[in-house]
Amino acid sequence: MTSNAAQQLEQHLRQELGKVVFGMDDTLHGLVIAWLANGHVLLEGVPGLGKTLLAKALAQLIGGSFGRIQGTADLMPTDMTGLHVFNSHQNSFDFVPGPLFNQVVLVDEINRTGPKTQSALLQAMEENFVTIDRQTYALAAGFFLIAAQNPYDFEGVYPLLESQLDRFLIRLLLGYPDADTEMAVLSRYDKPGGGHGAVLPTICALPDGLLAQARAEAAAVHVDTSLYQYVVQVAAASRNHPRLSLGLSTRGALSVMRCARVEAALQGRSYLLPDDIKTVAPWVVGHRLLPTAEAMLEGYTALQIYQELDSQIAVPRSGAAG
Repeated sequence: MTSNAAQQLEQHLRQELGKVVFGMDDTLHGLVIAWLANGHVLLEGVPGLGKTLLAKALAQLIGGSFGRIQGTADLMPTDMTGLHVFNSHQNSFDFVPGPLFNQVVLVDEINRTGPKTQSALLQAMEENFVTIDRQTYALAAGFFLIAAQNPYDFEGVYPLLESQLDRFLIRLLLGYPDADTEMAVLSRYDKPGGGHGAVLPTICALPDGLLAQARAEAAAVHVDTSLYQYVVQVAAASRNHPRLSLGLSTRGALSVMRCARVEAALQGRSYLLPDDIKTVAPWVVGHRLLPTAEAMLEGYTALQIYQELDSQIAVPRSGAAG
């Protein structure tokens, strides 16, 4: 059976990035979905799991530039966006772009930055522009941001703003690798310099036109009206759930549909099924739902509450009609 462009893209990405990172199959699948859906990714996990190496390798595969921002408590918005510097020779202010002006950007430990600095990313992630000193600058075409977040029980972290979380298309949780995967990491990167100082395998860039073709396939996926109604019902139920103080926004519901379209294309189908929505929904809704204080004290997580409310909503029998 001949694979479509979306499947070829995922196969190429897995093959090439698999030369550098190990045991990240689910993470790579989530990255493909976010990339094809033209959204941004929030990676949550403890330090030292290969998030920076993954982002660098992805930039090489895309054939684009890579920028890294280290989140700290004293990081300022201009450290990310850039600033105007006075040029004494020309008696004018020249704009010096910050790391956000790369095609692939990693913001490491994003929740170590304060709310003011986090807010500098809102326009960039939503509009692909930044405004500095009343001047607006376009970011790189295909701007793709990967942010790494420490668990909230770490010291010195600031919870991300609700509006900031809503800008991330999906959140992927990174856990510790299994024994075999960790053995592979140790045997590859135990030399001086580690993963970033080692000579890495050559990563073949993505074939020209494959990304655009894969996105076109996702856009052409047929969606039955019943599936739109199903997602709307899930969103409405989350907004009225007694254990949630913040439900799914319209942007969140739209993100579910965008990711589900890509999932259908990655499965080689031209139509959407309820299973596509159920596959991607935990990645999309988990960071957008905010449990009440009482629910958190009782030990409920956002994903547990979502699964509870989703189980109470009738699932359409099929999305293939039409």
